[in-house]
Amino acid sequence: MIRKERLANGLTLLTESMPDVRSVAIGVWLSRGSRHEPARLNGISHFIEHLLFKGTETRSAKAIALAMDSIGGQMDAFTSKEYTCFYAKVLDTHVPDAVDLLSDIVQRPAFDPTELERERQVVLEEIRMVEDSPDELVYDLLTDHFYPGQALGRPIQGTAETVRGMSRGQLLDYFREAYRPGDILIAAAGNLSHGGMARLVRRAFGGLERGPRRRERQSVPRTRAAIVTRRKRELEQLHLLLGLGAFPEGFPGRYALYVLNTILGGTMSSRLFQTIREERGLAYSVYSGLNTFLDSGLLTVYAATSPKAATQVIRLVVQELRSLAEAGPKPEELTMAQEHLKGSLMLALESTSSRMSQLARQEIYFGRQITSKETLDRVSRVTRRQVQAVARRLFRGRRIALAAVGQVDRMRIDRRALAL
Repeated sequence: MIRKERLANGLTLLTESMPDVRSVAIGVWLSRGSRHEPARLNGISHFIEHLLFKGTETRSAKAIALAMDSIGGQMDAFTSKEYTCFYAKVLDTHVPDAVDLLSDIVQRPAFDPTELERERQVVLEEIRMVEDSPDELVYDLLTDHFYPGQALGRPIQGTAETVRGMSRGQLLDYFREAYRPGDILIAAAGNLSHGGMARLVRRAFGGLERGPRRRERQSVPRTRAAIVTRRKRELEQLHLLLGLGAFPEGFPGRYALYVLNTILGGTMSSRLFQTIREERGLAYSVYSGLNTFLDSGLLTVYAATSPKAATQVIRLVVQELRSLAEAGPKPEELTMAQEHLKGSLMLALESTSSRMSQLARQEIYFGRQITSKETLDRVSRVTRRQVQAVARRLFRGRRIALAAVGQVDRMRIDRRALAL
C-alpha cells in the first residue's frame, strides 16, 4: 500500500509497504538539480551533494561511512538535471539509524574549509574523468549545443572554471536557499509501516523551518540541430551521438514513445542493434535512449564505430528513423517491445530501491502515483498506429543534431544526411 503525508513544515513523505522483504530503501529527494543553477554556479548542486558526505556538526566523514558500514547498509547520492537524491538501503531493523544519518547529512553539514578544498579537487578529477570517457563526453557535447546557452544543456558536474570559482560562502548560501522542506520529498519502500516511518521522519526532519515551495518559471528550452566535434587522436573508435527533440515526461503518448524507443534501439533485438552490429558489424555498441524532463525531452542514438564507417552508420540510423515514420513497426516488433517493457517493470518492482525511486519520480513529475497495473495496461494497449504516429511527429521534417568524439578529422559528414 502506498501512503502520502505532508508534514506541518511542508515536507512530503511517501511510503510503500512490501511485507515480504527484509530491506527498506529510503531516499531524501530535493526538487533542485543542475538546470536550476545560474551559469556562474554551474555544478554547485553536484558539489554540495559531495560535501554533505564530508562531515556534519557531530560526525566526521569517516564516522558517516562507519555508521552505515556497521549496520551492513548502503548509502549514496546523485544529482540530475531536475533533482538531487540522497539514499540508503538497510535491513528493516536499522531504519531508525538510516533516517537519523540521512537527516544529519541533509540538515547539518559542516562545510569544513579543509574538507571543502579536498572535495573540490575530487570534483575536478571527476570532470577530468569525463574528458577521458568519450561516451560521457559526447553526451555533454551534444546537450551543450542542443540547448545553446541554457541551463538544461550545461554539464551536471559543472566545469573546471565554475567549480574552482565557488567560494564557501556561495556554497553555504545556495544550500540554505535550496534545502527547504517545501522542496524536499522523502520516499521509503520495503518492510515498513507508514506510521512508524512517519514518526521517525517527523522527529528527524520536523525541525526544518517551514518555507514556501519554490515556484520558479522554467521557459521551454530552445533547441538547435548543430554538429559538434571533439578531436581525440588517441581514440581508435569514433563515438557518435545523434539527437532529436522529443517530448516531456508527462507527454500523453509516452507509452507509445517507450515502445518506439525499445523497437528502435532499446534491446539486443532492436532495429539498430541488428542492422548496425549483427548484420554489418559496424559497431560494438549501438543503442537509443530517452531523456525526458518536465517541459522537454531528447531522443538519442549512440554508436561507437570506426571513423571510416561513420557515414554508413549515420545513414543506417536515418534509414531506420524514416522507416518507422513511414511504415510503423511490424506486429512482432510491437509484441516484443511490449513484453520487454512489462518484464522490465515487473522485475524492477522486486527491488525496494526501484520502488522507492518510482515513488519519488512519479510524485515529482505527475503529482500522483501510477500503479503498476495501470502502467502494464497502458503498455499493452499501445498500437502500431500509435507508435507510427509518434514516430512521424519525431522524425518527419526534422534535422538531427550530431556530436562526435575521436579522430573526427577522418570523418566525412554531409549535413544533408542528417535531414529527415
